[in-house]
Amino acid sequence: MVLCLDEKPQVQALERTAPALPTRPGSPERQTFDYVRHGTTTLFAALEVATRRVTDACTERHRHQEFLAFLKRVAATYPRRQLHVVVDNYATHKHPAVRAWLQHHRRVRMHFTPTSGSWLNLVEAFFSILTRQALRRGSFPTVADLIAAIQRFIDAWNDRCTPFTWTKDPDTVIAKATDPRRRKTQTTSVTEH
Repeated sequence: MVLCLDEKPQVQALERTAPALPTRPGSPERQTFDYVRHGTTTLFAALEVATRRVTDACTERHRHQEFLAFLKRVAATYPRRQLHVVVDNYATHKHPAVRAWLQHHRRVRMHFTPTSGSWLNLVEAFFSILTRQALRRGSFPTVADLIAAIQRFIDAWNDRCTPFTWTKDPDTVIAKATDPRRRKTQTTSVTEH
């Protein structure tokens, strides 16, 4: 089983100071740029590559302790299965406590994306879709409201999930991932069905 795992830290619960103005003929929906910030949450997500199903958790912080707790939750979600977990090179993913846990749980193997290659991790595409479809235009008066909106989106996502389809052939993706001149400006090349 291949899982792409990462965290989206500092997701802000922003409440707009005025309600959005609805769409009218010749005028798109509008909203104020003023907001009140009510706090943040960190979203941990593991995307199953074969199906696009997401396992998630929202936490107050994103230290190695929270990462390890989430990794344990993911391992428990897929009992008795060999897990290949794709992550970026963030320090918490390589913390000694995480490495020690992995030594005792050999069925879970970590695979790190190349430096500046986090676009290869498909959970980043999921984070982009979540931001565009559920968070960017939202108004959240509390962190609990923000977390509830995230959970509603993920529940609906999991009800209709299908695999991502790469729009570029594997040789092109590998060439871009291994060419140091091209890594800095990459975007994920997948489509959603």
